[in-house]
Amino acid sequence: MDKAVALVPPSGLSILLARRAAASESEDGEDTPTGPRSYSPAPAPTTEPSNSSSPFLSPETDLDVHPHQNNSAHAPIHESRNATESTPLLARSYPPNRRPAYFNAHGIPLSKSINRIVSFFSRPLSIAHPNNIDPRSLGKTALKSLPAVILGTLLNILDGVSYGMIIFPAFGVFADLAGMGVSMFFASTVISQLVYTLGGSSFAGANGSMMIEVVPFFHILATTIAHDIGEENAREVIATTLVAYAFSSILTGLTFFLLGYLRLGVLIGFFPRHILILHRCIGGVGVFLILTGLTVSTGLPSDSLGLSIDILRFFFLDIHTLTLWLVPAVLAITLRIITARWKHQLIFPVFFLIIPIVFYIVVAAARLDLATLRKEGWLFDSAQGAGGSQDKWYSFYSYYDLNAIRFWPLWATLPTQFALLFFNILHPPLNVPALSISLNQDIDTNKELVGHGASNFLAGLLGTVPNYLVYVNTLLFYRVGGDHRVAGFLLAVATFVLLTIGTAPIAYIPVMVVGSLIFVLGIDLVKEALWDTRHRVSRMEYVTIISIMVCMTVWDFVIGVLFGIVVSCFFFVVQNSQRRSIRACYTGDAAMSTVRRPAAHRAYIREVSKQTMILRLQGFLFFGTIAHVEDTLRNIVSDPASWQRNPVRFVVVDLSLVAGVDMSSAEAFVRVQRLLAAKGVILIFCGVSHESAVGQALGSVGVLEEAYVEVFETFSDAIEWTENAYLRAWFRVQKNETSPIVLSGRNNVDLRFDQSLAGSPRRSQLRDIGGRTIAQAELSDAELSFEPNKTLLKVFSSYDEVDNQSLVTLARYFERISVPSGLVLWEKDDSADGLYVIESGSLRASYKFSEHSTIFEESMLSGALAGEMSALSGLPRNATVVVEQPAVLWKLSMMNMSRLEIEQPALAHTFVQLVLKAAKVDNDILLAALATR
Repeated sequence: MDKAVALVPPSGLSILLARRAAASESEDGEDTPTGPRSYSPAPAPTTEPSNSSSPFLSPETDLDVHPHQNNSAHAPIHESRNATESTPLLARSYPPNRRPAYFNAHGIPLSKSINRIVSFFSRPLSIAHPNNIDPRSLGKTALKSLPAVILGTLLNILDGVSYGMIIFPAFGVFADLAGMGVSMFFASTVISQLVYTLGGSSFAGANGSMMIEVVPFFHILATTIAHDIGEENAREVIATTLVAYAFSSILTGLTFFLLGYLRLGVLIGFFPRHILILHRCIGGVGVFLILTGLTVSTGLPSDSLGLSIDILRFFFLDIHTLTLWLVPAVLAITLRIITARWKHQLIFPVFFLIIPIVFYIVVAAARLDLATLRKEGWLFDSAQGAGGSQDKWYSFYSYYDLNAIRFWPLWATLPTQFALLFFNILHPPLNVPALSISLNQDIDTNKELVGHGASNFLAGLLGTVPNYLVYVNTLLFYRVGGDHRVAGFLLAVATFVLLTIGTAPIAYIPVMVVGSLIFVLGIDLVKEALWDTRHRVSRMEYVTIISIMVCMTVWDFVIGVLFGIVVSCFFFVVQNSQRRSIRACYTGDAAMSTVRRPAAHRAYIREVSKQTMILRLQGFLFFGTIAHVEDTLRNIVSDPASWQRNPVRFVVVDLSLVAGVDMSSAEAFVRVQRLLAAKGVILIFCGVSHESAVGQALGSVGVLEEAYVEVFETFSDAIEWTENAYLRAWFRVQKNETSPIVLSGRNNVDLRFDQSLAGSPRRSQLRDIGGRTIAQAELSDAELSFEPNKTLLKVFSSYDEVDNQSLVTLARYFERISVPSGLVLWEKDDSADGLYVIESGSLRASYKFSEHSTIFEESMLSGALAGEMSALSGLPRNATVVVEQPAVLWKLSMMNMSRLEIEQPALAHTFVQLVLKAAKVDNDILLAALATR
């Protein structure tokens, strides 16, 4: 079996050492991978099977193409094993191809529909026999997880005390509910962490947390309910608000579950990126968080914040107030300056650990009174009552009183609930694929949606707020060793301990810590919305982003979201057409390059090019059309039976007629590239340049710099490169080739065979086809040892039987010419002076069919004819021919052609027929290339 190898481009030294090791091990009869091993939590995708221990082309040296090595940092992947850290902690005990039956408490089987839902929902929660668990290994894994658990716990503390405290508005009946918000934050975090760890997510070290960005919608819900019920009914307001929060979790959970169960994850994954609702909405959320940071830092009620002279004087002319909010703002800006200069995952948590330490050092040195500091706004108040320091973490459940809940205000909040739901469902389709790419781990988006549905539905039933998988926290968790489910479970336990401690420690947290945290997130979101998109969107779209931010800030978040949807859909309609994206899909044997080669080479290429899959796209690629394109590309390698029948070496994606590519489509190509690279398939983009709009879109996600990716400006150049790859792969191991093979076009093709041509279906096809075509022609060539007889045999042997005596007679009429590169043999409309047979080197013909047409080029290599049609017809030349590489030519002049016709009429007749046969093949290929331009 071929083994999985690292998809991340290795260093030159590691390649050299690995190949030397592979060569030494192969001498002992061992099947070794030719690429270096690297280790990471993400498992490598499965590669194609092989039937030989001496592979023809392994996944990394298979054709040994190393295009555009990427030097950027990537998370490495390791060789696949029977079990990896990404698999569930408890493996399944029933056969993998058989769905288990589920029974109720009385032992009666459930109905088929219910059994199907339970089976789908509980796939990752399979159970293994306890004897299969090694306590020592489990203990070692737990110890190795401690750094990740500590980091994850610290991040949860920072998020909880910052964003949990602002779940409720800081005024009216909600003024003293900051502690309750922290408890609800940790409760939701624990629930999501347990669900993801116990199999709800394919990421073994997934980190769950409350959805921070929906806080503005919570404030709208709370203020709407308080206005409808009346603040004099404080208990009824709080109870109804808690029900509204829990209802948003249930609604989010049901939506996620249905999207995952109906397998709609791919579609919604492309939706938000195209219409850019994310960039536009997060700008408004960022402004909200900055304003919230001001109110938290200064103690000003959020309902008092507005654009007035008094408010401006309060913030900028009052020295005490200015100091309260300026210190956390400066700390937030300082942190972002530091992280822009130094990239390390521990900078963020260490920075916020230092702040309270320095604060209390100053307090101790100056002998300041904590009560005075708390009164002046440097420390949080010890809030009594609802969620305060004297209450337990579960005190918020005491407000779930059916007699106090008012249901009619809940109907008035439904528009806000649906806007919140829309904003919630944007997160997983963005976070999950992004995390999958960062960790080099292929996942099922639909399964992740089901996991999100379970965690949110359970959070709603337990009366707390929505949650989701956090991209940044999970990535940091993996990087410090939290790449397994034991670490995730320990993080859930640690977070539960924080929950049970209660909210009393909040009274000793400096306000500047929370304020700076809120400022950091607000600044990041505003930066992502305004600064990061300045060169990625059009001017009109950029104005739209700003207008949505203003709309959300001045009026309402729901109105801002609706305004963003309408404007984005307008852009969608204007920019996109109704044409299908896939114009044609066929194999490479139907599209030869415009390169004149020996007939044996062409016969070999025509058959082996069935391993080249060509996909020609058109129109504007956006989230709606790219799904079909991605499925088509995935099906090339995903079906094992189809792979055995029609193995693929190259996938050529022609973007010549593509008007544009949005970010969702570009990210789809990243996912496809990773899948193809795992099979050793080269993804080739053509009809695009790095400077074009399509090239910039693909470059923005880094797919053009990935390994196993090539880029060409024309379709002909791409096909020519694949043909060169197939030819060089064959000739690399042919020791009896008397003259080196000459290839036109780009020659950075490094193709190697390992020991033999036996192996997987792709290698077997190359071996069989090469043996039937090129090898047979070389056997015939070996009978002749002098020129031009050998070259003439190479040119005409595939069209008819040619005896050696005829070639000897014919050779007397040819003249040998050596020409340097750059020499113009003839120009368009020149009189024909004869025809040429190319012994070595290469020529390039340039056709200009009309004034307004572009120049079309054709290469002519060793064993090909040049100028034959104009020589036989006596008409002027129809192209300009230049020597591309120093060449040796055999010329049959017009005078010698006339002599041949007089002295050897039968031989001349046979020669003309052979030339016409060769010319017909060349013209057919040229016409086919012109027709597909």
